[in-house]
Amino acid sequence: MVHILTIAKREIKLGFRNSWTYSFLILFTLFTIAILLLQSGVQSTEGYTDITGTMMNMTLYLLPLLTLLLGSVSVAVEKENGHWELLSTYALTRMSFLWGKWIGLSVILLTVLAFSFGVAGCITFLFGKSLSLGTLVFFWIFSSILTIIYLGISIAIGALAKSRWQALIGSIGVWFITIVIWPLLLISILSLLPYSMLYTILEVSTFLNPAELVRIFSMMKIGAGSVFGPEYNQWVTWANGPFGTPVFIGVVIIWIIMTIGFSAFIWERRDQRE
Repeated sequence: MVHILTIAKREIKLGFRNSWTYSFLILFTLFTIAILLLQSGVQSTEGYTDITGTMMNMTLYLLPLLTLLLGSVSVAVEKENGHWELLSTYALTRMSFLWGKWIGLSVILLTVLAFSFGVAGCITFLFGKSLSLGTLVFFWIFSSILTIIYLGISIAIGALAKSRWQALIGSIGVWFITIVIWPLLLISILSLLPYSMLYTILEVSTFLNPAELVRIFSMMKIGAGSVFGPEYNQWVTWANGPFGTPVFIGVVIIWIIMTIGFSAFIWERRDQRE
């Protein structure tokens, strides 16, 4: 645990000194301000508005890609530049190293998100736009959960990549599959299956794609579950029930533990063979 915290503190110090942190902060702040100013002022309907849908969809496209690129390259560069070999002389395990990276990068990215939404909220208020504090908090929580899950995936990509270019390609590939072409893939698969299996496949596929899981659960929590159709009626009941949030949190934790634990195991086995 001491090694994990040491790596996390090192990552936080390095992260706030690097230009990519502030580039990410400026980009996401401008993106958030633009969306909120363009879409704010719409009257709310059961917690779901045009601003909610637009912001969620745009965040789903931008945030996972940035997180995947930043996290994977951060780990790959440590290996490529020889920093990992130096750190490993201090009896630092790969598991501790990856968890330290994840914690440090999580602190940096969540701080950036909090600053971005805070500034965006202040600016929309100055422009006289009607945007509630609850809406800003919802966006921050939605973005934060999306970030920590994809950060775990990015850490795994960086651990398995042999160079920063492999990390970049792997990150773009994961983003393209889970964000861009996922609906097309799902429709293609469902069209080949009997109707009796559709609901089961929909459930399983939702848990296999973290972006879809976070999006669907978040929309159901704000009363917009009806947009998904009758196939998700049981999901609405489950998400708003007493066990909905605990189960969702458990799935998020499992995603993070599995990605980092699996990547550390594969990384160690591969180095032993070499």
